[in-house]
Amino acid sequence: MLKAGVLGAGHLGKIHLRLLNQSNKYELVGFYDADPENAKRVVDEFGYTYFDSIDKLIDAVDVVDIVTPTLSHYDCAKKAIKKGKHIFIEKPITNTVEEAETIRTLVAEHGVKGQVGHVERFNPAFIGIKDKIENPMFIETHRLAEFNPRGTDVPVVLDLMIHDIDIILSVVNSPVKHISASGVSVVSDTPDIANARIEFKNGCVANLTASRISLKNMRKTRFFQKDAYISVDFLEKKCEVVKMKDAPENPGDFDMILQNAEGVKKQIYFDNPEIEDNNAILDELETYADAINNNTKPIVTLHDGTEALRVATMIINQF
Repeated sequence: MLKAGVLGAGHLGKIHLRLLNQSNKYELVGFYDADPENAKRVVDEFGYTYFDSIDKLIDAVDVVDIVTPTLSHYDCAKKAIKKGKHIFIEKPITNTVEEAETIRTLVAEHGVKGQVGHVERFNPAFIGIKDKIENPMFIETHRLAEFNPRGTDVPVVLDLMIHDIDIILSVVNSPVKHISASGVSVVSDTPDIANARIEFKNGCVANLTASRISLKNMRKTRFFQKDAYISVDFLEKKCEVVKMKDAPENPGDFDMILQNAEGVKKQIYFDNPEIEDNNAILDELETYADAINNNTKPIVTLHDGTEALRVATMIINQF
């Protein structure tokens, strides 16, 4: 079992602590939190071991799970890597692309592994349909959330939209050609609602909307490709695949047939996959353990996290 320690015991940090504690692939050694009062509450409530310094925790583990505010990701990761520890680092990977590039260099120099917590890659709805996404040419995403002060220290692009940026970059096999975007600050000092249009060199266009001041929560993505429409509801963990094929000469009474202006007939049919429920955060942590133990590539690499941050930064620079 890999010895693991968590840096940061906030809302998400406590979830990581619980899951690492129940996993049979990790031995949870303890945690560090910059707020002693919060740390005491966590110890009193859950009984986890508290370390009073980052260095002491890093020295005691094999894997450092970084769930601190984004501004401290770089310093925490650098300390861990230089001591030869593997790092799991929550999204966004760091505060700047330059910091992310440095982290990638350090990981290579010290022979350790890193994974970024882009948890939607492990959403069962996305896992169910990702193999059906083939060369999408138009993608539309809506990630809307009710207002929550947690996370408003960064723009909504880094808080919410970056999830969809990572998903899109994972399925579009083409470099970014052009980005246009707009964002508006409503209740925070940074934009609370944003829209971005990403154009890829292969002709694919992605239109992304993110808001943290919505009256309801929504996390939907739609992929349009040749002869298929794919919808993923990340919130409800549902997906729908609508495909078209050449219509049979003698369609059945219940076959859905479309005919275009040229007289070409297509049959519409549904190809919805089975969705196996899971705990996405536990899965991302345990597949990372597998990557370390088997010396294989993590599912969400530091390169992936860096590229998602790079595109997010390009969007923010448009505001």
